Amino acid sequence: MMLRVARAALFAAVPAELLLVVLLVSGTPLPRLLVTVVEALVLGVLALEAVAVLRLFRAGRRRGLDRRRAARAAYEDLVPVQVRRIMGFDTKGMVSLALWLTRRRHGVPPGAVPVPYFGAQAPALVVFLGAMVVELVVIDIVLRSVGAPAAVRAVLIVLDGYSILLALAIIASCVTRPHVVSATEVRIRSGAFFDLRIPRAQIATVRRVRAYNEKGTVRVTADVLTVAVSSQANLHLELNAPIVAVRPLGATCEVRTVRCFADDPAAALAAFTDTTPAPDRPLDPATGPAS
Repeated sequence: MMLRVARAALFAAVPAELLLVVLLVSGTPLPRLLVTVVEALVLGVLALEAVAVLRLFRAGRRRGLDRRRAARAAYEDLVPVQVRRIMGFDTKGMVSLALWLTRRRHGVPPGAVPVPYFGAQAPALVVFLGAMVVELVVIDIVLRSVGAPAAVRAVLIVLDGYSILLALAIIASCVTRPHVVSATEVRIRSGAFFDLRIPRAQIATVRRVRAYNEKGTVRVTADVLTVAVSSQANLHLELNAPIVAVRPLGATCEVRTVRCFADDPAAALAAFTDTTPAPDRPLDPATGPAS
């Protein structure tokens, strides 16, 4: 019961505190009593979270966990898996930006073959990013023309700037986290949002397909998993036994067929069906060496 209350209080307090900060920064006059009450409620929520974490930590210690594992278990019990996954997307996105800037790839060991899939969605994402930059400039010009306070402009610029950063992180994650074919496994990925490892021995057949009307990016229908790019899939993997896949927000499912997209399906098919360890191969100049 206390855990549910702590979760609900946390989800209510964070947006309320952010709203209060935005209003105060923008210069909106607020009753002093309201500010005091909100801050008191936030402090009460923090105290409740501290008590909940302490109880969960002690419960973990009683189960024989060391301090680090008990703290980790308390965090996972308090914060729902969906929230943890979303926070993980942001972290992976920032890491992908750093990899992109240093011309490296994630999870491509020596001897493995990267299978890029970003090409089909690159034009749409670049146009979307450009529109966001134009929107940021236009909004600032409009706010200046109507005499909006500098604090309001600053808040909106920060929010729009963060949105642009997230868009860049999505692009970077798609470039630096390709599908990967190694001697022991195949990794089917969708940027920072999805990563499925399939042992090579578990892949029965691989063939090319042509599908242009896939719905969603990561979709499971019965035991068929589709990881599409721009509504397209061009590779079909049949497994000889079901494998557990973790969806972007943490739900799990068993699949026996995997459909995905590759920029060069012929080269990808050759990599998937090659039974010998893949030699090191040079990468295209846009993405740099494997890491």
